[in-house]
Amino acid sequence: MAGGFGTRMRPLTINLPKPMIPMVNRPIMEIIVDLLKKHKLTDLISVVFYQPETITEYFHDGADFGVQMMYKAAESDLGTAGSVKNCQSLIGEERFVVISGDVLTDFDLTEALRFHEKNKAKATMILTRVENPLAFGVVITDKNGKIERFLEKPTWGEVFSDTVNTGIYILEPDVLDLIPEKTEFDFSKNLFPQMLREGMPLYGYIAQGYWADIGNLDQYRLAHQDIFAGKVDIRMPGSRMNKVGKEIWAGEKTSIDPTAQISGTVVLGDNCHVGRGAKITNSVLGDGCQVEEGAVLTNAILWRNVSIGAEAQVRECVLASGTDVQEKASIFEGAIISDNCTIGKEAVVKAGVKVWPNKSVEDGARLSTSLIWGDKWARSIFGQHGVTGMAGIDITPEFASKLGAAYGASLPKGSTVLTGRDIHKTSRMINRALISGILSSGVNVHDLQEMPISVARYAVPKLSDAGGLHTRKSPFDKQYVDIKFFDGRGLALSSGKEKGIENLFYREDFRRATMEDTGELVFPHRMIEFYHEGFLAALDVKSILEFKPKVVIDYAFSAAAPIFPMLLGKLGCDVVALNAYMDETKLTKTPEQFQASLKQLSDIVPTLRANFGVLFDAGAEKVFVVDEKGHLLEGGELLALFSLFTFHGQKGAKVVVPVNVSQSLDDLARAQGGLVQRTRISYYSLMEAATQKDVAFVGEADGGFIFPSFAPYMDAMMSTAKLMEFVAREGKPVSHFLEQVPKKAQVAQKVPCSWEMKGTIMRHLIEDTANEKRELVDGVKVTQNGSSVMILPDADMALFHVSAEAESEKKAQELVATYVEKIKKWQG
Repeated sequence: MAGGFGTRMRPLTINLPKPMIPMVNRPIMEIIVDLLKKHKLTDLISVVFYQPETITEYFHDGADFGVQMMYKAAESDLGTAGSVKNCQSLIGEERFVVISGDVLTDFDLTEALRFHEKNKAKATMILTRVENPLAFGVVITDKNGKIERFLEKPTWGEVFSDTVNTGIYILEPDVLDLIPEKTEFDFSKNLFPQMLREGMPLYGYIAQGYWADIGNLDQYRLAHQDIFAGKVDIRMPGSRMNKVGKEIWAGEKTSIDPTAQISGTVVLGDNCHVGRGAKITNSVLGDGCQVEEGAVLTNAILWRNVSIGAEAQVRECVLASGTDVQEKASIFEGAIISDNCTIGKEAVVKAGVKVWPNKSVEDGARLSTSLIWGDKWARSIFGQHGVTGMAGIDITPEFASKLGAAYGASLPKGSTVLTGRDIHKTSRMINRALISGILSSGVNVHDLQEMPISVARYAVPKLSDAGGLHTRKSPFDKQYVDIKFFDGRGLALSSGKEKGIENLFYREDFRRATMEDTGELVFPHRMIEFYHEGFLAALDVKSILEFKPKVVIDYAFSAAAPIFPMLLGKLGCDVVALNAYMDETKLTKTPEQFQASLKQLSDIVPTLRANFGVLFDAGAEKVFVVDEKGHLLEGGELLALFSLFTFHGQKGAKVVVPVNVSQSLDDLARAQGGLVQRTRISYYSLMEAATQKDVAFVGEADGGFIFPSFAPYMDAMMSTAKLMEFVAREGKPVSHFLEQVPKKAQVAQKVPCSWEMKGTIMRHLIEDTANEKRELVDGVKVTQNGSSVMILPDADMALFHVSAEAESEKKAQELVATYVEKIKKWQG
């Protein structure tokens, strides 16, 4: 019987049928074939169903194993007896044995056959005695072995014996006539109870010896320990090495360093290597396994081609074929690592964790929950843009609830935090899961429900909350969800605060509230009213009212659509609104859709003779602007434009920008008597800069702008209103000011680089540029004769960004090419 799915053995059975799982380096089914051959049962039929080709390609016709093997593929799940009935034409008129291809046993089948024949039985169940019979069929026989009572998988109240059915049967061919054709029919549920009712000669043979149903992952590991302890009489693969006091079985071309410490029973396949100072106890290594210097393996089961890095620790776990455990990684008791996984340097896989095939656990990560669907488990939950992941795969309700509990536990009990979300149903689900976790830690929640992230940030300090978060569908990928966390000022969390939440998440020791201390959920009112008041107070309303600007606004179906029109009405604007309603199906744009929206805006603005046009991003944080002629302002142009207006409005004003912004902005500042200060590229750094008292404006080249006089974070509605204010004050069209913005040629390129090499590249880069004029604010920025080149390691991907600007595009390309080649060279 070799057709089962092995569901309880997942993830080991995802790429392999259960009978083919290796037991001391041989498929379990091969051990059963050995047993049958030993008892002169050599005409075999394998009933196959799940991944049958794996079995047929291994055994072929059975000749290599001293048997004759035939196969019968089940067309559907017919049950145990129904599947055997399906083989009736192959069985013919002979007595036959039914045995599972995925049990481990050394029963004396010859003696069982004698018992069957002696009693003239129609069916004999081979029985054994176990300590816990709940998972098996319990049987009572009379003194002659005839079965009197049989009950499949009883409760403790129904247990009447410790003698159980092993699933091994000896049957006369006419028993098959009792089984209906092409009908689901089981031996234990249907056939044997029927035989009992009809008084047919049904016997039970209580066998001596070892038997284990390899029904789950724990039993799989424990069965190996029973083999090491000599409890099972099976043939060990390889040759026993001549080592006094050591039980070592090794295959061909396997080497063990003389300094390696081997204890207990250790089985090694062909072409294995055990390095200097490695320690291996009671473990199995499949063909092609490599154990590096100082690694420790205890009660470990390694399938084929597993690599264990130097000083790694692997304890009481299973590593499937092709797994790479890198140096100083640790994998603890009961963990199961499936095929072709990578466990990074110094990563930790905690006890009982299961990792599905082809997954990666990054260097230094701590994996405490099973990794099933996502591609990898990163070293950190928080990325460059908050917590981001694939909905239903990386970010699930379970994950969100746990993250919410960790976040709540990072705050004093009794604190209050704010939550908000966009309109998508998945965001609603994840937001509710986050709220549940927060409440469970004894922290209260103000839930704003559907709200732009900028309004949610504004509300946090107004409500005196300790922090907050906002959940949204990613504007970049329709399968992804973003969770943005805020501190008590509405700003992004510091890296230290993020790390504290991560530590609580991974340790899983976060605070749990009692029944009386569970947090309260409140829905605040009037927050939009408070936002309106602060918004208008930060503007020169009089100038805008007098100018009466005409503006085209594409709301991009964002949550700003129901909020901004009321403000625009108070500013006396003539507005043509596009996509001014919320639609959860249109929150994410493909690059083609985004460009189409910009093209539409560029066509409409000059046609309607508007002063300018604005496209919001889905979160209503960033803006993309078209001037009155329909020209789309590039990110650097729009940043320079806002900076110019700031310098015009405030003499000697300080503007803060990321370090990767064009040097032409410095030229503009000098010409206008202003000052440019550079900071790190992260949103957190920009928001922190906006809290400084002497900063008039903060901006980046991707459409995000901060006006500290209003709030220290990006807000598309305020950016639009400020552009109205600037145009109203200046009294000239947007295109007029673009002529004052100096321009330089810019070129950028991405260079792939593995995570483990990033530090090496940065070291080489620092050494290489030691005598250059450079900035080390974020990455390395080198300035040469009016040109500059920026080399920045990506925070979330295995690559470097190299960008350059110069008076000519050729010069910029040369600078980029120079450093791209250096990075490639330093990678070897």
